[in-house]
Amino acid sequence: MLVREPRIHPVDITALRPTQITVGMREVEAKRLRWRQFRKSKDDFLGAHMIPVIRGPQDRYYVIDHHHLTLALHKEGVKKIAVTVVADLRKLDKDAFWTYLDNRSWMHPFDREGRRRDYKDLPKKVTGLVDDPFRSLAGELRRAGGFAKDTTPFSEFLWADFLRRRVKAKLIAADFSSAMEQALHLAKSSEADYLPGWCGAIAAI
Repeated sequence: MLVREPRIHPVDITALRPTQITVGMREVEAKRLRWRQFRKSKDDFLGAHMIPVIRGPQDRYYVIDHHHLTLALHKEGVKKIAVTVVADLRKLDKDAFWTYLDNRSWMHPFDREGRRRDYKDLPKKVTGLVDDPFRSLAGELRRAGGFAKDTTPFSEFLWADFLRRRVKAKLIAADFSSAMEQALHLAKSSEADYLPGWCGAIAAI
């Protein structure tokens, strides 16, 4: 069982290391809006949204989830955020560290074209995360009910890769609404029935 260790003293957001290359910037913007509209104490929000991290070589903190929220808070001027330590792997060397994360599905080293990259290509800060338009489309698709939230690691990226092979990038850039209509149709089809959170129609037996 993993023991998560909340830190009393928040960590500088700029000191956090990503374990993925891309995010959906539309999702980042949606989280920025939610932050601005939060009616209670901002401290209450931050206290309820601790960022899961791994302590790695050179005592660095590696984010393994909530990259979108972390980047959104940084863009909103938040300097520090509370983290919860999922595992302490400081004793591992870099190669062993990244191999361990890879085998636990705690990293997603794929670029905005869906190509796997070396761990050395991961950004050093959350400000280095880049937009994958198909990750943005997948995020909007989930919010629109195209598929259900699922515990499968990086499930939205699996949907992004599915959409990448079927929706033209030019359409996303030129007419996001039309791209969403196409994505919703694809999400309900049997082509997507292998994906986590699929909730399309099931044929009668």
